[in-house]
Amino acid sequence: MREIDLSMIKRLTIILALACVMAGCGEYNKVMKSNDLEYKYAYAKKAFENKRYAQAYTILTDLVPLFRGTPHAEESLYLLGLSYYENKDYISAGSYFKQYYQRYPRGQYAELARFYAGYGFYLDSPDAQLDQTETIRAMEELQAFLDYFPKSDKASIAQSAVFELQDKLVLKELQNATLYYNLGNYMGNNYESAVITAQNAIKSYPYSKYKEELEMLVLRARYREAVESVLEKKMDRFRTVIDEYYSFINDYPESKMRKEADNIFKIANKYVNSN
Repeated sequence: MREIDLSMIKRLTIILALACVMAGCGEYNKVMKSNDLEYKYAYAKKAFENKRYAQAYTILTDLVPLFRGTPHAEESLYLLGLSYYENKDYISAGSYFKQYYQRYPRGQYAELARFYAGYGFYLDSPDAQLDQTETIRAMEELQAFLDYFPKSDKASIAQSAVFELQDKLVLKELQNATLYYNLGNYMGNNYESAVITAQNAIKSYPYSKYKEELEMLVLRARYREAVESVLEKKMDRFRTVIDEYYSFINDYPESKMRKEADNIFKIANKYVNSN
């Protein structure tokens, strides 16, 4: 008897849930056909509160142009961006947040609009091996947020995100430099390209967590360049290797790559002192 009761309860629960969904859809369709802007706006806000973000931004997209110059103008535009943000459409959200803070630079939601614009692009930032346009865009938006609202309670979150995005850009440059290094002398001196790429990354982001790896890659590339050089260039290039070695161990005396660096130095030093 108890099993039958439980089964009936589960079926009734499902039926009631479906009925609620259908009722909601019926009301949503009614709202979409209505010409009552206040009614539609109240429903959009209710839909947002109930996490029906697609319904919210669909209605708000129609309302925002109609609310220009009214008391709802500012809030509706911000809510439109936030609806897209919560629905994880960060590109659309960023576009509306940008509209908001450009239209209302001192508005009630200006701080949050700037933050969410940047943080949405941060969440949408792709892996390092892919195109980093969105990463750069995220950094620009978050840095602007920090410039405008340095004392915001979200400033530390934004700053951490900026550092993470910077490291992603540096990782991409490390990958590019490594690719050049692996190409060696194939169709030109790719070791030099590896060095330039790594050094530019170090110069642009001197506090990156990849700085040690970049400096070691410079040392490796200089060493391979010297080893594979024609005789008349070897001496100067091995001297450059020695300079890079001292630069590396001064910065990272306890490096896990110290043994490799020391071996490179021994070979370079032996060549310079025996010729």
